[in-house]
Amino acid sequence: MAEPLLVRVARREPVERTPVWFMRQAGRSLPEYRALRERYAFFELAGTPELCAEVTLQPVRRHHVDAAVVFADITTPVLGMGIGVELVEGVGPVVDRPIEHMADVERLSVTEPDENVLEAIRIVRRELEPDRAVIGFCGAPFTVAGYLVEGKPSRDFARTKALMYREPAVWHALMERLADQFVRYVAAQVEAGADVIQLFDSWVGALSAADYAEYVEPYSARILAAVDVPTIHFGTGATEPLLEALVRAGGDVIGVDWRLPLAAVPEDRAVQGNLDPAVLLGPWDLVEREALDVLAQGEGRSHVFNLGHGVLPQTDPEVLTRLTALVQELVRA
Repeated sequence: MAEPLLVRVARREPVERTPVWFMRQAGRSLPEYRALRERYAFFELAGTPELCAEVTLQPVRRHHVDAAVVFADITTPVLGMGIGVELVEGVGPVVDRPIEHMADVERLSVTEPDENVLEAIRIVRRELEPDRAVIGFCGAPFTVAGYLVEGKPSRDFARTKALMYREPAVWHALMERLADQFVRYVAAQVEAGADVIQLFDSWVGALSAADYAEYVEPYSARILAAVDVPTIHFGTGATEPLLEALVRAGGDVIGVDWRLPLAAVPEDRAVQGNLDPAVLLGPWDLVEREALDVLAQGEGRSHVFNLGHGVLPQTDPEVLTRLTALVQELVRA
């Protein structure tokens, strides 16, 4: 049975072409997803295996991308830990009781992974062609901790940093608890059939490289080391010094957003990225030109074509389909 193209690239093996998938390809930009959302709430969709699998597979059917990424929220693995999270339209995850003190950390339970997510992965792996990968997904501990401490998305993460600096024992206890939970979560996804795990650090750009090394790196490293399949480590807004720290934490593939060139990733790692998602809102000649530039940057190394962040909701699905075909038609020398 053929191994998925994405897996072979993650291992830096010779391949016939560049694989392509898109962060947030499942969901907001697809009319078939919006039709389901008229009938089901987000967590109802994500928490029902058959519906979760359907949403996960929708972009593969439409765009013919090389991977399906499990449809889940960044807060999914903490829902069973004793935390109430509501996904508020136009805001994001909102936590009912933000973390402030050691007692708040101590009430968090390390639990078994959500069986609904795992069953959705099993369904997707059965239905997906063997040369396409199933990507398991996990929010990185800093980003998830940021939501739990702030109580909702933040621009400056002032409360989060204040906890880190003023109460380091509380911070490290929280990160340890989250790492315990996430290690179990990613390992269970692999056992269910995920071929690759992506650790997604949406808000890591709020940190300096020194703060990342002291307060975050050991916990992300532990999660990335917990599975024996290829891993993708992606952080948004990383400077080059911070990217060096992310590389040190681990990941067979290092994802970069559109702010950094692909060459910022060391040659001993595969690289993922990094077309600006907003480019897809422009005319096709711009999309084509910018995509070809990204592919040229990835020439000669193991490269996974992706956006520099998630698909924007207003993106025309036909542009994504056309972009996928453009990347897949370019056979490597």
